[in-house]
Amino acid sequence: MMRPRLILASGKEKAVLRRHPWIFSGAVKHIEGDPQEGDLVDVVDFRGQWMATGHYQNESIICKVLTFEVDEAALPIEEILRRRIHSAVNYRVALGFFGDERTNVFRLVHAEGDYLPGLVADWYNGVLVLQAHSVGMHRLLPVLVELFVHELQTCHGYPLRSVFDKSSATVPGGGVQDGIIWGEEIAENEVLENGIRLTVNFYEGQKTGFFIDQRENRALVQQLALDRRLLNCFGYTGGFSLAALKGGADYVETVDISKKAIALCERNVELNFGTDVSHCGVAADVLEYLSTIDKGDCARGFDFIILDPPAFAKNHRSLQAGLKGYRSINQRAMEKIASGGLLMTFSCSQAVGREDFQTMVFTAAMNAGRRVRIVRQLPHAMDHPVSIHHPEGEYLKGLLLEVE
Repeated sequence: MMRPRLILASGKEKAVLRRHPWIFSGAVKHIEGDPQEGDLVDVVDFRGQWMATGHYQNESIICKVLTFEVDEAALPIEEILRRRIHSAVNYRVALGFFGDERTNVFRLVHAEGDYLPGLVADWYNGVLVLQAHSVGMHRLLPVLVELFVHELQTCHGYPLRSVFDKSSATVPGGGVQDGIIWGEEIAENEVLENGIRLTVNFYEGQKTGFFIDQRENRALVQQLALDRRLLNCFGYTGGFSLAALKGGADYVETVDISKKAIALCERNVELNFGTDVSHCGVAADVLEYLSTIDKGDCARGFDFIILDPPAFAKNHRSLQAGLKGYRSINQRAMEKIASGGLLMTFSCSQAVGREDFQTMVFTAAMNAGRRVRIVRQLPHAMDHPVSIHHPEGEYLKGLLLEVE
């Protein structure tokens, strides 16, 4: 049966030739057939020459490409997925993630970075969490579960207890419920990251349960935290706070607007350090809270502040408003941090480019009247590979700054 076809307008094939995995609706001259959300479609140029095959979407990104290889496009979809999953798992095996006694939580499939647009898969110590970002991928979850179980358990012998679908907030159109779709019912699981114990709640947790992409940056905090007073803003369940305490911080404060997140953060602190530890969890709005802390001498304030906010700019239409939000919290933190203090600041907004982010930090420093220098650029962890053909996959931008 012939697939529906997206016919590109003349001159709009250049991005496809560069193997960019997104086809935008403005590039499509007309559509042959009647594709429904999630259907496989072929992409052809204005002469009718086949170029790619992917999932159809009723959005500005009208197609997410699964393959640019004509021979592969003729294969059953199950075989294309099997190849991608095999490659993704072997990549993590080669990097040493499986069998690491200090870390058993990591990303197994990073969407376009693993040539599976619309799919995220995270490994949580024997629980696999799948998150679909397209209807096409969500319809394929039963097939994906079979392939993951075979690849992980049969091919490699990695025990898999459960597979959890965490797609309710990410599948266009909604109507999806989170929950176990294979294996035993598990709501929470304990994992290890760099030797630190963490309780992850799959139903209530953000993203797939935890912010796995910050693992290497949390390890850096552990290296730098000795004898410092650290404020972890948008601290969620305490990943950065735990790293700082492990690194010998003198005092750590975790601030998040979610009371549930702070409660789980305090559970994680007790899980690792008991009750006699210099940590305080605060459920509050970060910008308002920053106004209340002491400035200057770190004996009264903080000489290490972490800003890891949610995505303020969800798309390019909200970019300027998002940058204004980032500027406000960075300026406030710079105004409050002790002289010589470290500021670790992030944006996870895909719409915010690296240059945009650095310009925002410069403006915040000027407005705060502080002298600031960049110590290090901070990307996401190496289990989040970025396809050279899809630079948008490098969504996390971070800077480690010294503020004088």
